[in-house]
Amino acid sequence: MDGSQLPKSIRVILAQPRGFCAGVERAIDIVERALIKFGPPIYVRHEIVHNRHVVEDLRARGAVFVDELDEVPEGAMTVFSAHGVARKVENAASSRSLPVIDATCPLVAKVHAEGRRYASQGREIVLIGHAGHAEVEGTIGQIDGQVYLVQTVEDANALVVANPEKLSYITQTTLSVDDTRGIIAALQVRFPAITGPDVRDICYATQNRQEAVHHLAELVDLILVVGSKNSSNSNRLREIGAELGRPSYLIDDATALQPSWFENVRIVGLTAGASAPEVLVQGVIEGLRRFGQVDIELLAGTPEDVKFKLPAEVADV
Repeated sequence: MDGSQLPKSIRVILAQPRGFCAGVERAIDIVERALIKFGPPIYVRHEIVHNRHVVEDLRARGAVFVDELDEVPEGAMTVFSAHGVARKVENAASSRSLPVIDATCPLVAKVHAEGRRYASQGREIVLIGHAGHAEVEGTIGQIDGQVYLVQTVEDANALVVANPEKLSYITQTTLSVDDTRGIIAALQVRFPAITGPDVRDICYATQNRQEAVHHLAELVDLILVVGSKNSSNSNRLREIGAELGRPSYLIDDATALQPSWFENVRIVGLTAGASAPEVLVQGVIEGLRRFGQVDIELLAGTPEDVKFKLPAEVADV
């Protein structure tokens, strides 16, 4: 790409809201406070949130991220990630008398409670979510009884259950609202007696960020989503932008920017997944200045003032 093809100026429209949600802020705050109160190392089962930069920053400050509890030394302070854990993980920690701080997002914990309530009524559960995701594995592991994982409308149409008259569904919190609504509709056609919470288990932050991308797509030539590749909600934001006909890229940070993306691009929409810190967004803005003058505009959006209570173990820090 030669200099003549670079735009002389780029108008950047910043999504509102973007970046950290209350559950992510709470989870990171828990680890930071634990490091202050108990001193390093603090052991965290899985990534506290799905963002490489956040994890690397906490690691540099003394957090040790492990895949399983058997990697945690006897008596070491342990944190469960925002995505939640299965009951067997809780039991394993208890059997080893590990001191645990649970950073599970309260909205994920709400899904766990709904699943357990449905199961206690003798219902089978359909979980709408992505196989292998930490939240999905934790949710399945919190429910006694049969749980069917459904990822697509095709899965819903092919699903066979033991008792269609006693069936309920729950959802992973970080999905696309549009996709989830389609899967729920397919389940309701197949199983008219199925019960569940519509799309209310898609967390408010996920819905707000997805709605902002819908607005961005009406105004911009290209959409950038700041977030890590293993972040479900960040991937959904990029997918929504692409589905709405805008070239959309998921990037960890400014180093991922490619000059070829900006040929004939005058207006760029910029947002960030719920686990991406604002410093990375500002870094991308600086990175865009390599391609021309940057003018910033803020998209009107839904204000967020949600704050979740901290666990008692670190509330006094």
